[in-house]
Amino acid sequence: MIPSRMHQFLHDALPESIWKNRLIKDGPLRFLEFGPLDVDRLQRLGIKVDRLGPRLVSCMWNEDSPVEIGGFLVVDNLAMGQPSMGGTRMLPDITPDIIHNLARGMTLKNAAADLPFGGGKSGIVRNENLCEKDRYEVIKGFGQLLKRYKKIYIPGPDVGTNDADMKTFAIENGLNNVVSKPADMGGNRIDELGGAANGIVVATKALLEHLPKLKQLPQFKNMVIPKPSELDILIQGFGAVGAHVGRIFHEYDPENCPIIKGISDVNGYLLNSDGLPWKQLFDMWKEFGTVTQKYFHDQIMHEDHPELKNMVFSNSSNNLLTESAFCLVPASPVFNYLDVDAASNPSMTTDRMGTWQIIVEGANTYSPNPERKAERRRMERFVYRDKGVLIATDYLVNSGGVIYAAHERIIPTPNHLLIPKDLLGNPNAIESWLEKNQDDFESLANNRRKAAVEKLETVIRRNMGELINGLCKDADSLPCEIAEQISVQRIASMEKSRTARDIMEEAPTIGVDKSVTDAAKLLVDAQVPIVNVVSEKGKLIGIVTNWDITKAMASKLPMDSPLTKIMTADVITNNPDATIIDCIRKLENHEISAMPIVEEDKAVGVISGDILARRTLFRLLQTMT
Repeated sequence: MIPSRMHQFLHDALPESIWKNRLIKDGPLRFLEFGPLDVDRLQRLGIKVDRLGPRLVSCMWNEDSPVEIGGFLVVDNLAMGQPSMGGTRMLPDITPDIIHNLARGMTLKNAAADLPFGGGKSGIVRNENLCEKDRYEVIKGFGQLLKRYKKIYIPGPDVGTNDADMKTFAIENGLNNVVSKPADMGGNRIDELGGAANGIVVATKALLEHLPKLKQLPQFKNMVIPKPSELDILIQGFGAVGAHVGRIFHEYDPENCPIIKGISDVNGYLLNSDGLPWKQLFDMWKEFGTVTQKYFHDQIMHEDHPELKNMVFSNSSNNLLTESAFCLVPASPVFNYLDVDAASNPSMTTDRMGTWQIIVEGANTYSPNPERKAERRRMERFVYRDKGVLIATDYLVNSGGVIYAAHERIIPTPNHLLIPKDLLGNPNAIESWLEKNQDDFESLANNRRKAAVEKLETVIRRNMGELINGLCKDADSLPCEIAEQISVQRIASMEKSRTARDIMEEAPTIGVDKSVTDAAKLLVDAQVPIVNVVSEKGKLIGIVTNWDITKAMASKLPMDSPLTKIMTADVITNNPDATIIDCIRKLENHEISAMPIVEEDKAVGVISGDILARRTLFRLLQTMT
């Protein structure tokens, strides 16, 4: 049964004829898949195809389940490596364009973190009245849907899901097909350890070291940079990221702890110029989920604490952004925390914002949507250029979580710790098996965590240096523009290094003694643009294309004629180690749509314009040819 919200969205966006022609059935599971060539159909889903992607958009659901199970998957691209990696979000109002925005953020985030994974994201359309039993069935069922895509996508936790849900996915699909698993599965426990928050802390520390360079720019010439112990911070969203930011700041460098001046959650905000009791608030968050209102009632209204005389509480969460501090950390799950225009419904408009010197984004703020990118540039022109506030873009700093997660694949699970296939889908049997291997999994988790922390420290510090150097080099640029350049350049560099062998597809062969009819049938059956004509020893001696068949029919050549009558003997080829850019150049220079890939005189594959469009960042590569 397709979720009602999802059904209504698809019904409004896509004609029923598309459903009938594109629906893939696998038992009770249903899939609607769209690729980069489906420009018009993706536009109907709110997704604009551009030079980076998306590679795949899938709308999927379970037709027979009594509980509504369904959602969307977007694999944005695989330039940095395969599979893609990104979290599974679970909310009632999930749509494909929302998931695409998040997947694009993962593309840039994985590239910025220099990880060998593409960018992807999935979303579960959640029924608002979901009991715990049904919630488990939804998670389990969505894991079964994701099984189809395990070669190109690995899920992790996101808003609405957690590490325990990833364990459910792992029980269905295996340990190597999920990240951020619990420690008893060798996982790096992103939520528990605060992987994303660790990235924010490292970025902030690195920025303090690089900030003096910015004084060459007019808007920063009077900036006063505090000592680390005098740094005061506002955290918008004291939750899975924000709460750990407060904790890790104090654990990272106990001798130079910053001042957590203000925090907010859904119930309001707390502010104290002398600093908030971060440890007490963190413990309250772990127990109760939200803290501001409870802390105010329990510790301020009904208790006499002279040391809290400067404490302020407001039940208007967004008004935290009217307060001032050296550093603002937006860590609330809203992309539009600040804008010049109230029409975009930001958390705060720039005319009311507090006075800050740096913003270190701990929330997903990036969108490939042209209108939202324009809104972002408009905001940065005012905040960065006019107000002199440095903005560290989310995917440059907020990559701690994915770095932790990636090391569950970078450091592979040993064969003896892979769940036996006959146990998959059997939670009780798997729990017993995990318990027997508890010590080995604990050791594996520790090794992965240590490697992740080292990688995080290195890559995020490098990103902050590149961001500030880029802004100093080009005084007219904006932080969002430099950040995108950093990620896209890494993606382009990786894409340029790929070869024909990485993307070529099989091409059928036919003996030179066959007829035109045989070749035409093979072209139709295999649905390919060319057929390779080979000698008795398998050597490539020519090709036959759809165009050759068309010309033969137009000239009324008998269809039982030998292939030598129509085949092209002077074949343009390339070798498997040729770069993709070289393949593009050959296709364009010779004005052909496809060519064989040949090794030792034998055809081992084919490259075509269609393959390039489906399996590479074709639009990005064309700008490099």
